[in-house]
Amino acid sequence: MRKMLPIALLALAAAFPAFAQQPIVIKFSHVVAIDTPKGHAAEFFAKRVAELTGGKVKVEVYANSTLYKDKEELEALQLGAVQMLAPSLAKFGPLGVKEFEVFDLPFIFDNYDELHKVTAGPLGAKLLAKLEPKGIKGLAFWDNGFKSFSANKPLRNPEDFKGLKMRIQSSKVLEAQMRALGSLPQVMAFSEVYQALQTGVVDGTENPPSNLYTQKMHEVQKNLSVTEHGYLGYAVITNKKFWDGLPADVRGQLEKAMVEATAYANRIAKDENDKALEAVAKSGRTQIYKPTPAERLAIKKATVKVHKEMESRIGKETIDAVYKETGFDPTKL
Repeated sequence: MRKMLPIALLALAAAFPAFAQQPIVIKFSHVVAIDTPKGHAAEFFAKRVAELTGGKVKVEVYANSTLYKDKEELEALQLGAVQMLAPSLAKFGPLGVKEFEVFDLPFIFDNYDELHKVTAGPLGAKLLAKLEPKGIKGLAFWDNGFKSFSANKPLRNPEDFKGLKMRIQSSKVLEAQMRALGSLPQVMAFSEVYQALQTGVVDGTENPPSNLYTQKMHEVQKNLSVTEHGYLGYAVITNKKFWDGLPADVRGQLEKAMVEATAYANRIAKDENDKALEAVAKSGRTQIYKPTPAERLAIKKATVKVHKEMESRIGKETIDAVYKETGFDPTKL
């Protein structure tokens, strides 16, 4: 009787192959709207995984904090409650990998070409590898875009920021940036920002236009200053134990899908932000202001001192490595 049991199970599996080979499910959680660069890229990745694996892997995308908020998602990944995230790079400092906070430094990148020398090069790979001792496998960097400041008053010069309560992500670098401008930094989950702006709990914030528009923050912010002072990007990450336990062929297919999704994400990021900025302008709810070169330089000079202040936290070696890739020299401002 005991010998017949495995045979009976094999027969059952043959009769019901779908029962025998359930798809591998990857829960991909993120905190922004579907209609954003990250939202579109996550959906693109899910589609390509289904195609490349022939349905052997199913990626379920949970957008807009429907599963976890900012502060919860990394712990959920480490515990295996979700298999994939794309958190903003500021999230890794509180996790203990402070080198990632180099991306939060104001004005460290002037354009996408400079940025991609880091994210798509050896330095980017080196940074992702630093996540592995935390049980996290870094797969790729995805762009969102360059941030601009918003508030209910015009922000044209450093003096305009004084005393404003400005929402930031949890980042010591961003705290220092806001304090350099005389603002009061307020750490807050992304999903709570609209209500906080609406009720006056905070006066302003910083976002790429796509985040500002899709979260309807432009409805509760009278002014947007297109400073493009800082970069907001994401690292697509997975639970290392889960990733290492996948069959080699499946892992290869997922890697191919991720390469394609990364190219797609970075290609659409600038277009999505340009369209969002146009939509904000058309709404008539927010006055958009583009600082003159002199005004932007004044904000840059006021905040670049944060680079030096953060050397002991981020690591001078990491900051200098970025300078080497981009050609940035803060002493020449």
